[in-house]
Amino acid sequence: MTLPLNDDVLDRVFRRARTFNSYTDRPVALQTLREIYDLLKWGPTSTNQCPLRIIWCVTEQSKARLAALCAGSNSGKVLLAPVSAVLGMDLTFYQHIPRLFPHFADAESWYTGQDEMIKESALRNSSLQGAYFIIAARLLGLDCNPMSGFDEEKINNTFFAGTHTQVNFITTLGYGDATTLYPRAPRFDFEEVNTLV
Repeated sequence: MTLPLNDDVLDRVFRRARTFNSYTDRPVALQTLREIYDLLKWGPTSTNQCPLRIIWCVTEQSKARLAALCAGSNSGKVLLAPVSAVLGMDLTFYQHIPRLFPHFADAESWYTGQDEMIKESALRNSSLQGAYFIIAARLLGLDCNPMSGFDEEKINNTFFAGTHTQVNFITTLGYGDATTLYPRAPRFDFEEVNTLV
């Protein structure tokens, strides 16, 4: 893994990739959703805690339930996308550490009873995994629109009731309709936001 990947890969994941508000009618195969997860799960997290939990909304009924909990135009985006996903964070992730991080026998105890650290770690690492989700989807030829703008409490009660999982963010997923794109928004240059020390 010492050689850079070619420009086509770099363009697909970053340079030419876009956030899509609309998608074509092409369906997303359920097997592709499994492939997304089977890629993203290998991305690193602290103590391999893997707190991400995903609810895939693939039916019209589940998308309608999610859309009803979204704000403004996000509702329509969810309804029109082939797939929408609720990305959550399991606040009992540390209970799985003996299995996922067996190198340190007492690693679970680092988190037990540390509610603030648990919430912070779950948010940080599920966000990392959410970024891996987007990269995996793009590598598989799909497009995403990750978003906030929803009723957090109602999503937790609707999709994660009876669990220790809370929503982090949601995203739509499909094959983007390039005719609906806005002009690309600018980004900072290296010199504006980087400091070498």
